[in-house]
Amino acid sequence: MSVSFDHLGVATESGADLAETFETLFDASLVHEERFGGMTVRFLDLGRGYFEILEPHETGTISQFLSRNGPGIHHVALRTADLDAALNRARDAGVELVDEEPRPGAWGHDVAFLHPNSTGGVLVEYVDGASAASE
Repeated sequence: MSVSFDHLGVATESGADLAETFETLFDASLVHEERFGGMTVRFLDLGRGYFEILEPHETGTISQFLSRNGPGIHHVALRTADLDAALNRARDAGVELVDEEPRPGAWGHDVAFLHPNSTGGVLVEYVDGASAASE
C-alpha cells in the first residue's frame, strides 16, 4: 500500500481572504469550491497537492476546532489507491480511528480519518484515490 501527499487542511473564519492570500503568495489557483458539511471548502492547486481551506458556517467540527485553537492547520491528507487496505493496516497497527469505515468527503472523495492520539498529535486523513474527483 502506498500513499502520497494530497492536501493540507487549514481552518479559518475567512476562507475567501485566506484563498486570496495563498493565491498571491504561492501562485496557487482556486480549482474547486463547494458548501459541504456546514462549511465552505476551497481547494487551491499547488501543482503536487492542494491547500484545502475550511470555513465553517454552522456549529460543527471546524467551528469547534477554531474555538479551541484559532485558525491554522487542521489536518494532513494522504491519497491512497486502496482506502480499505489503508484502514486495515492502521487498525492492525493499533491506530485509533476516527472513521471505522470510509465516508463521503468534499469534492467527491471517500475519506477516513486517523485519530491524532495515535499519530503524534496530527489529524491524518486518508483520501481514496479511486474516488477522487480532483484527479
